[in-house]
Order: sequence, then C-alpha cells, then structure tokens
Amino acid sequence: MSRHLVLSLLLAGASAGTLAATINDADREFARPHQLVDIGGRRLNLYCSGTGPVTVVFDAPSGDAGWTWHAVQPKVAARTRACVYDRAARGFSDPSPLPPTFGNAVADLHALLGKAGIAPPYVLVGNSFGGAVAELYAYRYPQEVKALVLVEAGHEDETERLDRASQGKLKQMFAGEDAFIAQCADAARKGFVVGSDLYAGCTGGTGDAYGRALAAARLASVSSVAYWDDMVAGAKSNAASDAELRAARRAFGDLPLVVLARGVSPYAVPGQPQSPLNKATEAENLAIQKEVAALSTRSSLHVVAGASHIIQADKPDAVVAAVGEALDRAGY
Repeated sequence: MSRHLVLSLLLAGASAGTLAATINDADREFARPHQLVDIGGRRLNLYCSGTGPVTVVFDAPSGDAGWTWHAVQPKVAARTRACVYDRAARGFSDPSPLPPTFGNAVADLHALLGKAGIAPPYVLVGNSFGGAVAELYAYRYPQEVKALVLVEAGHEDETERLDRASQGKLKQMFAGEDAFIAQCADAARKGFVVGSDLYAGCTGGTGDAYGRALAAARLASVSSVAYWDDMVAGAKSNAASDAELRAARRAFGDLPLVVLARGVSPYAVPGQPQSPLNKATEAENLAIQKEVAALSTRSSLHVVAGASHIIQADKPDAVVAAVGEALDRAGY
C-alpha cells in the first residue's frame, strides 16, 4: 500500500465511525509525551506499558504517529510489554535532518530501543510504511526479532505493480497528492488560516475519531511545519526507501509471521459498483500480501473483512488477535 494514500485516509477521517466507539481513558495516555529519548541530539517519544518476557513494538503508517495504535496497544499490554513510538517529525518526536526512508527509520528505532534500555526479544508490528520498517529491521537485526505482524505492510514493488493493475491511474493520483502535500507545506510555513478550506483539507480538523485531548494533540502535530516538511521529504524519498527494502529482501526462514490484508478497497467509490480496474488493483494488492506471507515457513495471512488499509482503526481487535497469534507461535 503506497505511502501516499495513507495521508488521504488519515486526514479524511476514513475510520472515524469505528474509532469513536473506542474512545476511553487510554486516549489521554496517547495525547501526551511519555519518555523522550535522546538518540543523538534529537528526541523520539516512546510509550510502553505492561510486562512480559518479550516486547511488542508498534510502528505507524507514514502520515501518523504512535497514537494510531491507541485501541490496540493497551490490550496487548495486558499480556506483555507493549511499546509505541513516534517516528521523527511525528507526534511528540523531533524532526530529523535525514530523509525519512525505511532505512533511516530502522536506524532511529534501533537507537531508540537501545537508549531506552528496551532489550530484545521483540515482536514487531507495523502498518504500511511502518510495516516495511518492521521488515527491514528484522532483516538487519534478525537475532533481536522473534515474530512479525505485518498490517497491510509496504512493499518495494507495490507502486509499480498496482499502477500497472490500475492502468496508470495510481501514479496519476499520487502526482496530485504530491502537489497537495507541497501546498500544505507551504501553508504551514506561512501559517494555516484556521477555518479555511485548505486548513481543513490539510489537517482533517479535530473530527470525532479520537477523544478531545488526543484529537488536539494530533491536530497540533499535523499543523506543524516540521510535519509537512517531512511529508515533502517523504514524497521525494519513496524510491530510496524501496531500494533499501529491495536490496534486503529475502526469505524470513521460520520466523513467525502474521500478515493482515484489507477486505475493503480504499480506492472504491462508496455506493458505486466495484470497477474492473478496482478489482484488478485489489487482486494485485492481495497477491503482494500473499507473497510476503510465503517468505516464512511459519506464517498465516488473514483478510480482514470490513477493514480498509488502516486496519488498526477499522478493526483493532483483528490486530490484537494477530499479535496474540504471533506471540503464541513464537512461544510467548
């Protein structure tokens, strides 16, 4: 799933109806910084709770912060230690002078866990961009990772393959989104006009996806210059990210692996019949997820009915169950 489309889904509040039902005291924990860990002149925000012999580490999609897991992490923490963090320029973390590639995100995460004293073993859980980071981390530090849960994880060839399946429509959409990201970055540098159409389009407003405190924290993040500068840098770094993961790609051996794939197309037009191009695009996306699942001899793949790309928002209990499955398979 492309890093581009995640922005549209997050800022449009695509999953607000489902998330509204999960608003509780846990939201307030995600609405504030916890452990601000210095990884070398800049800080990343880390929030851990629970205890156990293994640490589950969650990584977010490209446009979002650790709070994307607010309906998942507390339930996993009832079983073992569970940690979310904000990548550079997300949530409460400082920006980075380096481009936001998969590889740089892996380096940051490794430094964060080390500086925070969160020792392996780890079970890594990632959605979209965060899923690709989890994979690359497992390739670079295989002794540290005991299982993977990939939630619609990014893939190095997805853009080209899905663009072919959509007969060029995907890259047309991405070009428009890149222009929109640049427009939002320019508006952020000048100062958003609160209440304007551009402000609403770039930030998504407060919406009803989160409780009041968490909605305010998210809005502050996605209104910042650092956030939008990083989004611009990310749009320019997609090819470099793909090259990093492609160079590392190999089988996972017998590493426990659970793959979650969407059951609802994020490209479909609500209320309209699914077009042949949409069907072809979704079939190719599922083929990619199946190929990733086949990289481990101890894997499973679940298509999550009723969930689009941000599965932790639409069907958080499906992610909780997947983490439980991975922990069971890894012997924890």
